[in-house]
Amino acid sequence: MSNTRAHPITPLAANPEQLAATLAHKIKSRNAVVAVIGLGYVGLPLILGFADADFPVLGLDVDAAKIKNLRAGKSYVKHIPSDVVAAAVNKGKFETSSSLADVARADVIIICLPTPLTKQRDPDLSYITNTAKSIAPYIKRGQLVILESTTWPGTTTEVMIPLLQESGLKSREDFFVAFSPEREDPGNKNYNTRSIPKVVGGDGPHATQLADALYSSFIDKTVVVSTPDTAEAVKLTENIFRSVNIALVNELKVIYDAMGIDVWEVINAAATKPFGFMPFYPGPGLGGHCIPIDPFYLTWKAREYELNTRFIELAGEIIANMPRYVVGKLVEGMDSKFKKGLNGANILLLGMAYKKNIDDMRETPTLKLIDLIEARGAQTAYHDPFVPEVPMTREHPEYAGRKSVPLTAAAIASYDAVVIVTDHDDVDYALISQHAKLVVDTRNMMANFDKSNVVKA
Repeated sequence: MSNTRAHPITPLAANPEQLAATLAHKIKSRNAVVAVIGLGYVGLPLILGFADADFPVLGLDVDAAKIKNLRAGKSYVKHIPSDVVAAAVNKGKFETSSSLADVARADVIIICLPTPLTKQRDPDLSYITNTAKSIAPYIKRGQLVILESTTWPGTTTEVMIPLLQESGLKSREDFFVAFSPEREDPGNKNYNTRSIPKVVGGDGPHATQLADALYSSFIDKTVVVSTPDTAEAVKLTENIFRSVNIALVNELKVIYDAMGIDVWEVINAAATKPFGFMPFYPGPGLGGHCIPIDPFYLTWKAREYELNTRFIELAGEIIANMPRYVVGKLVEGMDSKFKKGLNGANILLLGMAYKKNIDDMRETPTLKLIDLIEARGAQTAYHDPFVPEVPMTREHPEYAGRKSVPLTAAAIASYDAVVIVTDHDDVDYALISQHAKLVVDTRNMMANFDKSNVVKA
């Protein structure tokens, strides 16, 4: 694909209504070229959805390895089969590029980039701002730009639109902008991109209608809200709800454990109530890009209004302390079983991905557990059928290259303890029960096995 030059800004007769009508017709006839910037866990399934709906698509990513795999019809995301990628490529409407200048060829531009936190837990919008600045010279009249990255309310209108308008064109008049939060749940077999309702909020009625029409072309249901700010708040609310409730059940776990009560038995019994209760389950900490990070976007924004987000911050404190709680239970188990501490011990961590049955390591509590355990003088190894090798990460570059060890009877027996961090289905828990000297179970996976060597954490 050749490097596309920016379209010159020329005075055109078309007014916003005519521009919107032209794009609406392209969307309806499925001739609109849809470009997706960022082909990770959100962008890849999204662009495959548009390809399956017969739109011409353009995948943009700075990662050359991703581009190479896609051109060869190969998937680099564990839960997305390569034959799905190959089917999209074989249609002849799937192009890829590492040059953001190619957005000039698109009718719709969708941005699916990470929005991490800084070390000070402030929003890091650098991926979004740098991309907006890069594509601004190539924005053309009549395009629709949609942000899907989770962020604080106001990002679309206060940050992204002004950067795009440096092109000399104006939102609502020359091009259209909307926000539609991603709702991907990697590894969830019950829901996918098509079946998860899509929230849409546009900068003005034309943008809203166009974004609604676009997503309605292949997603079963769209939910239209009044503004991009509202759509941004919807996403934060969803994840704050989960964060607070997971923190609550983790706090209950600690309290009930002190009372000699099994929190898992409590939750399972409470879940039989057909109203007024929704089960959440404890664990060793939270991972993924959403729940450990997104609530703090609202915390940061609330400071502008001189407001405190006490529930959010308390939930964050409780969740952040869970790895230390797990290590404390490991120390208790080692002392009770072997009358020794962690110094010189050999510990196997079961699971590197942040949740079951996927290969996503973002914000995984396993790396924090490794930090804490090795700081006490122990050696660690890990087993994960989905993560054969730890990739380079921004937070823990020192662990890059560590490899998953085989899970054999002899290997299990060689460790002083096995800590179950991630509850993957493709693990022989019976083998662990039979051969592990000590099991620290953070996921209740040993409930149906001999509990004589099990410590619940």
